[in-house]
Amino acid sequence: MTPMKRKIAEWLQVLWYKDLYVSGWMMPWSMIYVDVIRFRRFLYNIGIFKRTKLPVPVIIVGNITVGGTGKTPLVIHLVQWLKDNGYNPGVISRGYSGEANQIPQTVTTDSDTALVGDEAVLLAKRCACPVAVGVKRVEAAKHLLANHYCDVIVSDDGLQHYALRRDIEIVVIDGDRRFGNGYCLPSGPLREPQTRIEEVDFVVVNGGKQLQEGEFAMQCQGQTWVNLLTGEQQPASYFQRTACHALAAIGNPKRFFAQIKAAGIEAENHPFPDHYVFTADDLQFNHDQPLLMTEKDAVKCVKFAQANFWYLPVTAQLPAAFSQQLLTLLKQKSHG
Repeated sequence: MTPMKRKIAEWLQVLWYKDLYVSGWMMPWSMIYVDVIRFRRFLYNIGIFKRTKLPVPVIIVGNITVGGTGKTPLVIHLVQWLKDNGYNPGVISRGYSGEANQIPQTVTTDSDTALVGDEAVLLAKRCACPVAVGVKRVEAAKHLLANHYCDVIVSDDGLQHYALRRDIEIVVIDGDRRFGNGYCLPSGPLREPQTRIEEVDFVVVNGGKQLQEGEFAMQCQGQTWVNLLTGEQQPASYFQRTACHALAAIGNPKRFFAQIKAAGIEAENHPFPDHYVFTADDLQFNHDQPLLMTEKDAVKCVKFAQANFWYLPVTAQLPAAFSQQLLTLLKQKSHG
């Protein structure tokens, strides 16, 4: 990402989540955007644009805002949950920022993040199940089914990818930022109007303190720091009373910084745009101090890892009611 693009990304975050006045000037463009996406969906509904039905159930984990909300931790949680309930899941993803995802392909733990994207490699690492990427989710899913045995597919993102018919839709909301100023692109962060929430099967809120009716709370917890170079593990409180640097290139970097501060760690924070492609020069802070990062960032830094690089794997926690309702709905979909 060039410095100019980085500045634009930072400016948009301020515009969407803090400045409620300047964004209003862009409303005419947002109105055009909403008309276009509604017309596009109308064409799918009447059959002008075709939807593909797969022979196995499809669970979409998506959001209606631009940027990360916590979809990937939820996908990892769902895959493990599906395995525990006797399913053989596979995962599809767009492969954000990947250069080679125009052609569907299988992702492994050794895949190059520059080719398939950071989230895809993280999913392959944590899910231990077949993972495929592709700009067209239908083609990625077909590739998965043609090369691996799966009886359910989980799509990391893809809520707006209507070419793939879905059986269950799960929307993830950032509990701290929620919908920002409430406007659609470009004057706000919404990909679709908020009314889209009313159509999905489950609404999961990542963090935050207030839930609305029908929403399920999700907490992402990290218990152990892992050294990126050696694999050494230490408890989450290990770096208390130690001067550290922390970086995060996720949708909401402040969430990670708040998490490590809550563990009693004082760090100099370095936020980067979501999916930022790191180079070794980006991480020249202080080699004598620990550099703390998210697991998603770690998969991009492994090539130039140093002894002071540490990452924090997180696990999503959800209420039992969510799992029970999801299992009931999935069984209904699996049987017709």
